[in-house]
Amino acid sequence: MSASSGAPGRRTRPSRRPDWAGRNYTLLTAAAIVTNLGSQGALIASAFAVLQMGGDGGDVGLVAAARTVPLVLFLLVGGALADRLPRHRVMVAANALNCVSQGTFALLVLVGEPHLWQMMLLSALGGTGHAFFSPASEGMLLSSVSGEQAGRAFALYRMAMHGAGIGGAALGGALIAVFGPGWVLAVDATAFLVAACLRAFLDVSHIPVRKPGGGMIADLREGWREFTGRPWLWSIVVQFAVVNAVVVAAEAVYGPLVAEEELGGAGPWGLALAAFGAGTVAGALVMMRWRPRRLLLAGTLCVFPLALPSAALAVPLPVLPLAAVLFLTGASIEVFGVSWMTALHQEIPEDKLSRVSAYDWLGSIGMVPVATALTGPAEEAFGRDAALWGCSALVVLLTAAVLTVPDVRRLSRRTTKVTKSPTPPTAPTPTPSPPSPSADAEGTVGRTG
Repeated sequence: MSASSGAPGRRTRPSRRPDWAGRNYTLLTAAAIVTNLGSQGALIASAFAVLQMGGDGGDVGLVAAARTVPLVLFLLVGGALADRLPRHRVMVAANALNCVSQGTFALLVLVGEPHLWQMMLLSALGGTGHAFFSPASEGMLLSSVSGEQAGRAFALYRMAMHGAGIGGAALGGALIAVFGPGWVLAVDATAFLVAACLRAFLDVSHIPVRKPGGGMIADLREGWREFTGRPWLWSIVVQFAVVNAVVVAAEAVYGPLVAEEELGGAGPWGLALAAFGAGTVAGALVMMRWRPRRLLLAGTLCVFPLALPSAALAVPLPVLPLAAVLFLTGASIEVFGVSWMTALHQEIPEDKLSRVSAYDWLGSIGMVPVATALTGPAEEAFGRDAALWGCSALVVLLTAAVLTVPDVRRLSRRTTKVTKSPTPPTAPTPTPSPPSPSADAEGTVGRTG
């Protein structure tokens, strides 16, 4: 359409947005920026709130675990519900729950002395909201773009999300130092309210209305068939169930210990983590221009660098080389993340996106609490250096194993979207072997947030 088209005598302004950045995509990106600005600071604030009330490191862990448990328990229900109801309503309701829980948490911190059980309960409500929000959000995002520019759209979304997270963490830390954790929690509650208002304007008219019939169990079974019917899908989710767990465990538990003993404390470790965040932004910038033809092959090859941070901590490298390693890791995982989202977008039927996303999320975070709990026993049994080298070895071995799956090597980029599911597999679906012994659950690598 030309700039001069439209009503006689009137000139319409050409849109400043590219064709692939439609109304839903723009609203989703704006809402993600708002929530990430608030939530990253709130993660820090919740820990300091526990410490401010006289708690110790164990109490901080209990509050964090209280958020993770309902997140794992309700993810599949959230995915089934998001494919049954209008997704934006599920997202708005989840944001409202998060707003209320964080607002109450903030109020208790500001006007009184909250008990540990109260903080755990409010954290659990936040995790419940996230369990229902995440599958709906990912399904909505995947359905908001179309055509060959989908990869670029996902890269920009992830870049905005990560950039907001970096800024939110820095801003949250500064605000805690000046005003205290209660006000940062209040800001997060306000951010959820603003995001809910933005998401209320999402248009779901393009999503076909599901026919009545069946129940929650039937929906979950249908999603499971969709998940297990694609070897590339379940094999990578099994891979990341362990990869995410060992990476988060190494960086969340062993990383601060190594930093305290070898690198000079929290300052150098914070610099290294900031380099990882900068790397994710750089990786997203690369994926806005690079469109690998074999999506999953390129993405999986970029998972190998995730073995480097654990190895660097085992050496340990000085802070500047460690920061360079984490920058490379952040950039590499963004190549995987964008490639993964593009593959889901083109291969999964629209009416099953949220259920598949729920199984994906469950695989990505389900083993994280187990791995973090095993870090102490593993260090006592094998030593910290050996445990870190073991984390690196697991990343390499599992990534190499995934490359043996033909569909992972062969799946190619295309512009048409799958509209029906594959034929259900006749052979039993392989089950993952028991794994060996970060950010919270939302901080797992390769996620959309």
